Amino acid sequence: MTALVTIERHILDQQKRYPQATGSFTSLLYDIALAAKIIARETTRAGLAGILGATDSENVYGERQQKLDVFADNIIFKMNDHTQRLCAMASEEHDDIIAIPPHYGAGKYVLLYDPLDGSSNIDVNVSVGTIFAIHRKISRGARGRIEDVLQPGSSLAAAGYVIYGSSTMLVYTTGQGVHGFTLDPSVGEFLLSHPDIRIPEPPVYYSVNQGHEKYWTHGVRRFTRWLQGIDGEGQAPLSQRYIGSLVTDFHRNLLQGGVFYYPGDMRSPDKPY
Repeated sequence: MTALVTIERHILDQQKRYPQATGSFTSLLYDIALAAKIIARETTRAGLAGILGATDSENVYGERQQKLDVFADNIIFKMNDHTQRLCAMASEEHDDIIAIPPHYGAGKYVLLYDPLDGSSNIDVNVSVGTIFAIHRKISRGARGRIEDVLQPGSSLAAAGYVIYGSSTMLVYTTGQGVHGFTLDPSVGEFLLSHPDIRIPEPPVYYSVNQGHEKYWTHGVRRFTRWLQGIDGEGQAPLSQRYIGSLVTDFHRNLLQGGVFYYPGDMRSPDKPY
């Protein structure tokens, strides 16, 4: 019989590699998984629960916030604000870093997240996802500061995403391989379904919003033509697949082989399109 490995067991097994570990990091990862279960439940019944559609508010990028954005953002915050594992958080839905409430103790990690990427697609039943990253605190003092949040990706302690689709999957890495877990609704647990994920070779797909091609730089256009097999000798053309939900596009390319890119736009470099 194949062993059923829950995400909790897998995280604990990973912790055993580090004798100095206190369990704080392990618990933080499990708190994220628990928040994902709650968000998964609501995304599947959003139409019945009356939480589809947009609010009257905008996020930091000037995008209309969806009701599910606000719900997911609040769930992740509430699952982590009181645990004494974090010194600060940052979310796409907030203009500034999120301070841990003063009546709770602060920890040594920072959580960054996009609570519901691709949420504008939820009304038409397209898969959406949560993106998260964890940094270690580097500033002095008990509470987190902006420098704790603005660290390079090379210093990440962990990163991952959750995709809410025909099934719910959580994929994460701590730098020791990439592992995927599928939520089994019958037992309410994430079970290890995709251990040690590797991007297949050769690639099959490229994912980009080609409708904005005229606003790209020459280098990005040339790269795209190379992927299409137009420029460059011996390059087999890749098929384009683009849904407009980063987690969904990236997840497909991770499992089936491909590249996702989100090039800068010459109309307004600071604004996503």
